[in-house]
Amino acid sequence: MLRELFSGLENWIEGLFLKSGSSDNWAMYLRVLSLLVLLGIISYLFYWIAKKLTAFYVTRVVRKTENVWDDALADNNVFSTVAHIVPAIIFMSISPEIFRDYPEILPIIKKGTYVYLIIASLRIFLSVLRVLEYGMQKSEAFQDKPISSYTQLVRIILYIAAFIYILSILMDESPLYFLSAFGAMTALLMLIFKDTILGLVASIQMAANDMVRVGDWVEMQKFNADGDVIAINLNTVKIRNFDKTITSIPTYYFITDSFKNWRGMQESGGRRIKRSLYINVESVKFVSNEDREKYERFYLIKDYVKERQEEIDRYNAEHGVDTREMINGRRMTNLGVFRKYIEMYLRQHPGVSKEMTIMVRQLAMDDKGIPLEVYCFANTVEWLKYESIQADIFDHLLACASHFDVEIFQQPSGSDIVKAIEAGKRG
Repeated sequence: MLRELFSGLENWIEGLFLKSGSSDNWAMYLRVLSLLVLLGIISYLFYWIAKKLTAFYVTRVVRKTENVWDDALADNNVFSTVAHIVPAIIFMSISPEIFRDYPEILPIIKKGTYVYLIIASLRIFLSVLRVLEYGMQKSEAFQDKPISSYTQLVRIILYIAAFIYILSILMDESPLYFLSAFGAMTALLMLIFKDTILGLVASIQMAANDMVRVGDWVEMQKFNADGDVIAINLNTVKIRNFDKTITSIPTYYFITDSFKNWRGMQESGGRRIKRSLYINVESVKFVSNEDREKYERFYLIKDYVKERQEEIDRYNAEHGVDTREMINGRRMTNLGVFRKYIEMYLRQHPGVSKEMTIMVRQLAMDDKGIPLEVYCFANTVEWLKYESIQADIFDHLLACASHFDVEIFQQPSGSDIVKAIEAGKRG
């Protein structure tokens, strides 16, 4: 129907230009140009209609079904991508009629249409591949499989196949010709462009996995790099270290070597505080009645001390424990109360995130004493504010340790040795 329409239009348009005073050659050129513009408008109109039909009807029908696969097809725009084939079909069917008087131009138009079809088909295959990847990642059978790696390989193969087919169309050669040519040049290309090829593959993998972005804070100990990414090129990744030096690292090392990306910390809004206080073992003791009365005057733990003592007294009474000896039954220790005090202090500190983990734990003893680890998150990722919050917390803890008769361990200094000698002389 469209072909008959264009056949009638071309005579009318050419006659119109002839009547306006154009020469035969110019009338023929203007006729072809007018029909070509009209064909482009009609092709786009059909594409728009096909896209709207898929958006309003096909997508709605798909979402009403119980199957989740067709919903994934709609979410990845597979149906709307198929609409790109419609204008290509119309263009292929009408262009021979328009350019029948120009046999040297018609092959160029056909080649362009075929290239467009290949690109549209590639987009469809890539959309379907995303759906397959989504479905397999949701399946329990593929939970521990590197599905992303497999789909990336398939994408690379599809890109290469599409590139070869486009070349074969543009140059009127068989795809096998280019495959054989690429095979013969592989060794030479690998030798000359080794770093570029490795960088290209690494860049594709980094982009596909979203491993590194410009602006990320990354740390790679192998190259003494610790700072912000300022540029990602085909061959190198440039990092501005915190001492303002620039480190350039080959891109493929971000695939072959391990590195730390602090983006997750920055996006979370909180930065971890993980530091230990080393407690002298000889300062650990049971809590006496006098100690308990003193602890009950500490605002942060007064309720805890009372409730804890009531729980202990109940337990000892139920089990008939002779509490005249400190070692019998259950008792609080100054280290345990100090540990609880630290936890309560962190929970009320304005610089500590309450939505993230807050924990004070006792680690295994070593030659420095008993490590009491403070584990929490500052509610900021700014370096200066983070260090200020961390210092404020440990300033307080170091100062208040003596109120619990807890001694913070440190290696003996010169003054400690002098004091020990003087004490020995007095003794």
